Amino acid sequence: MTSTQRLAFLKGHGTENDFVIVPDPDGLLDLSATAVARICDRRAGLGGDGVLRVVRSAAHPEARDQAGEAEWFMDYRNGDGSIAEMCGNGVRVFARYLLHAGLVEAGDLAIATRAGIRRVHLAKSGDVTVSMGRAELPEESVVVTLDGRSWPARNVNMGNPHAVAFVADLAHAGDLRDVPPFSPAAVYPDGVNIEFVVDRGPHHVAMRVHERGSGETRSCGTGACAVAVAAARRDGLDPAATGVPVTYTVDVLGGSLTITELPDGTVEMTGPAEIVAEGTFEAAWLAGALA
Repeated sequence: MTSTQRLAFLKGHGTENDFVIVPDPDGLLDLSATAVARICDRRAGLGGDGVLRVVRSAAHPEARDQAGEAEWFMDYRNGDGSIAEMCGNGVRVFARYLLHAGLVEAGDLAIATRAGIRRVHLAKSGDVTVSMGRAELPEESVVVTLDGRSWPARNVNMGNPHAVAFVADLAHAGDLRDVPPFSPAAVYPDGVNIEFVVDRGPHHVAMRVHERGSGETRSCGTGACAVAVAAARRDGLDPAATGVPVTYTVDVLGGSLTITELPDGTVEMTGPAEIVAEGTFEAAWLAGALA
């Protein structure tokens, strides 16, 4: 990129999990981990929990095999620049951007991700429902230890790894700037998202989360799904066994999400997504970030 070229961006959030959106339909932009981290820097950059690069599936080597089902690929990066398999709030914001840009119409669409195709329903009201796929419940579990307290954590995979710990008070999670210690570390060789959860009422929980590569975030969509599934199993509920869907409200710091697990194992997440700003990067600053 030369010093005279400019690049558009948008800013959006889903329950205050915020993202910088970078349209790159033809897949021409090489975003390094360093560039993403600079963009997401809340003091020296735009600020965000991550970057959503919008690329046509046919133009991205990791998504070409999905191009027949989904025109658009969500190239998601964590705030530190690392690549993530999935981001539930990110999918909702990504879908809202496609509608905002006139690339899709309200209704049903498919989005390609590194965790596979995600089916999305865009309501005109602003809510977005995402079919998040099936939760996997590996047998391995971990123990999370923080400030002299320890909790067993349920291992849930929503296309990315989660450890769900039920606690008496969300304040016990501390500031969550650093990764909460867990063992054995070998269960999550590539790191993990860790959720701390309290009960608010029947089928109603609240959570805080340390997201791998981002620190504490105001919301985590895949984390909310993992929490709902873990809560259902803790409560003795399994839609695959009963044939009855189970729905939980999951409060996050940035709002609330509705999570439903269907009898076929599919997990659906419904929540808001908003585009809040758009503009262009200052050419000289961007050139330095990409250098």
